[in-house]
Amino acid sequence: MDPVLIIGAGLVGLALAQALKKKNIPFEIYERDASPTARPQGWAITLHWGLDPLRKTIPPEILSLIEAEQVDPDVAKDDNGNFLFLDLATGETKFKVPPSQRWRVNRDGMRRALLVGLEGRVHWGKQLVGVEWSCYGGSAVTARFEDGTRATGRMVVGAEGSRSEVRRALCPAGYRNEPLAGMRFVGVAVDMTAEAIAPLRALDPLLFQGCHPVTGTFMWFSVLETPVRNGTLGTAGEKFRAQICLSWRAKTAADEVEGTDEGRLAGMKRRAKAFAPCFCDAVQGIPEGTAVTEVKLVDWECLEWDNGGKMTLVGDAAHAMTMYRGEAGNHGLLDAYWLAKAIDKVYQGEDAKSALDEYEGEMRERTRRAVKLSRQACYDAHEWDQLGEHSPVLQKRSLD
Repeated sequence: MDPVLIIGAGLVGLALAQALKKKNIPFEIYERDASPTARPQGWAITLHWGLDPLRKTIPPEILSLIEAEQVDPDVAKDDNGNFLFLDLATGETKFKVPPSQRWRVNRDGMRRALLVGLEGRVHWGKQLVGVEWSCYGGSAVTARFEDGTRATGRMVVGAEGSRSEVRRALCPAGYRNEPLAGMRFVGVAVDMTAEAIAPLRALDPLLFQGCHPVTGTFMWFSVLETPVRNGTLGTAGEKFRAQICLSWRAKTAADEVEGTDEGRLAGMKRRAKAFAPCFCDAVQGIPEGTAVTEVKLVDWECLEWDNGGKMTLVGDAAHAMTMYRGEAGNHGLLDAYWLAKAIDKVYQGEDAKSALDEYEGEMRERTRRAVKLSRQACYDAHEWDQLGEHSPVLQKRSLD
């Protein structure tokens, strides 16, 4: 049987591959990076309502490996599931997002777990440059790569993120992401001593977010590693690793993101001066020379396309959304669950276009709403007077 060609070896593409492996459906994965360690997968991911489809998608032994990648194993044993939204001027809790079960997982560790058992199925250094297919006749589709190689399969699945080349092939007139007007976002990963991080972990041991009511600056904080996870527990160099991100509305030229790490860090420290001491100290304590990443805030609402029974999308390739509700990865995992079911129908002899249409119909309805909610959550997170229990940034993370 011709294989499914999965483009992208990120979390969603690998989850789909694990699901297909369980169903004995042939597949091959093509990833642009030269190796699993060529490029970090990002800081961390919060799995909440996506845990249920993940449990149904992947083998239990792989799930156990992912569970072991939680950023703080001790907190994970008795986590209250709260998502706090704080007043950055006072440190007071303005809202508590209704709790849910959550795993805060290291992205690179989760990827390593999902790669287990897929040895030989992932082809590294394969940058997709085009897809040859037809909506009429024939059963094969061919992927072309930058190095001149080609691969032919039963269908192609674009799982290569928000700048998907497969999306471009499906939606040539409307594949581009939409920038969120006026929004700017930067972040760092930084090592912190137990003493420095203690006031922040006293608020929540895993993560929190907040807004300064006067400046509208938003802050996200999360733990990436504890001394137990990074092996420094009990040593002279005992340390935590944390993620600190700031975002804001750019209203003047002075609000634009600086062009160097040094300039971006100076900008973070300048914006944090108005924060309550524990937040201000955390930002001011970021060492000079730290790499500061700018994230371009964009989204894409999952436009219509004709899959021809041969090509479809999952995850950010299908529905890019901002991180202010923390749902993008969870939607991607649910995509993988439903798409695996659709592909199974195809390999059992059902009409491919009908199966993919059904998958895309559910996914499109679900994620168009999610993209819009995440966009509104981004805008609301920077407008103190607009924050209320009905704002998407504060609503319970669920599919309801």
